[in-house]
Amino acid sequence: MISDHRLQTAFWIGLGLLALWLLYLLGPILTPFLLAGILAYVCNPLVDRLQGLGPPRLVAVIVVLLLMLALLVGLVLIIVPLIVEEAGILAVRLPDAVALANEKLAPWLRGNFGIKLRFDPATLRKLVTDNMDSLQTVVQHLFASLKIGGVAIFGLLVTLLLTPVAMFYLLLDWPWLLARIDNAIPRPWHAKATTILRDVDSVLAQFLRGQIMVMAVLALYYGVALWMAGLPSAAAIGLLTGCLIFVPYVGFATGLALALLVAVLQFQGIGLVVAVLVVFGFGQLLESFLLTPFLVGERIGLHPLAVIFALMAFGQLFGFFGILLALPASAALLVGLRELKAVYVASRFYRGPTA
Repeated sequence: MISDHRLQTAFWIGLGLLALWLLYLLGPILTPFLLAGILAYVCNPLVDRLQGLGPPRLVAVIVVLLLMLALLVGLVLIIVPLIVEEAGILAVRLPDAVALANEKLAPWLRGNFGIKLRFDPATLRKLVTDNMDSLQTVVQHLFASLKIGGVAIFGLLVTLLLTPVAMFYLLLDWPWLLARIDNAIPRPWHAKATTILRDVDSVLAQFLRGQIMVMAVLALYYGVALWMAGLPSAAAIGLLTGCLIFVPYVGFATGLALALLVAVLQFQGIGLVVAVLVVFGFGQLLESFLLTPFLVGERIGLHPLAVIFALMAFGQLFGFFGILLALPASAALLVGLRELKAVYVASRFYRGPTA
C-alpha cells in the first residue's frame, strides 16, 4: 500500500506540474502581472522604510510609484530631445551625405562589386523633411514600416497601463500576500522552506545591488569615454545607456545606435565613428567579462565563469527573457543546490556505513 507521505509528495508534484502548465497556457497575458510582480518585489523594501517613518502604507506606495514615474519621465526627457535634435540635423544634412555617397561610395561599389547604387538628394530631402514635421507622423511611419498590427499595439498599451495598476495593488497588499503564502506552507516543511526563501531573498537583494553598481559604472564609463572621443550629447547618451543596460541588448543597442547617428551627422570623417565603435566594443567586453561577473557574480556567490555560462545557457534555452532572468534565477538555484549538498553530505550514501 502507498504511504500517506508518498501520496502527499505525488499530490504536490502534480500540483506543481499543473501550475507550470497553466503558466504556459496563460503566458501571453501574464506579462504585465509578471513585470508588476518583479517591480513590486524590488520596490517593497523602499515602501517598508517609508512606512516605518510614520505615514500609512497607502501613502508610501503612492510616493514610491511617483518616484518611479519621475525616473521614467526623466529618461524620456533625456532621450526625446536628443532624438528630435538629431532628427532635425538629419533632415538638413542627410541629402548632402547622400550626394557625397553618390560621388565617392557609388563608384567604388560599382567598380568592385558591380552594384549600381544611386540616390536622389532632392527626393530624400523632401521625404525626410515631410516625415519630421511631427512626432506623430514619425511614429505612424515607424509602425507602418515594422508592420505592427492593431492587436500588437493594443497589447502593448494594455501592458503599459495594467503594469502600474497591478504593481500598486501588489505593493499595497504585499504583507498580506506574504502572510498568506506563509500560512499555505505545510507545517512540517515550514522551517526549512522559510529558511530557503529567506536565503533566496538575500541573494536576490545582493543581485540588485550589484546590478545597480554595474549600471552606474557603465553610465559613467560611456559618458566620459564618448566625451573624450569628442561626441556631442555624450553625457545624455552615456546616462541612457547605463540606465537601460540591465535589459539585455536594449541598453547597448540603443546607446550604440544614437551614438553612431550623432557621429555620422557630425561629418568629421570616419574617425569619430570608429571611436564610437571602439568605446562601445570595449564597454561590452567590460560589462560581460569584468563588471557583471565580479560586481554581480561574486555578490550572489557565483564564480565569474559560472556567470558567463549562466547567461549563455539561459539565453540558449529561453532567448531574451532567459538572459534577463539568468542571474537571479541562477542565484535562486544556487540556494537550492546548497540545501541539496547539505542533505547529500549528511546522507549515509556519502558518509558510508557507521560502525
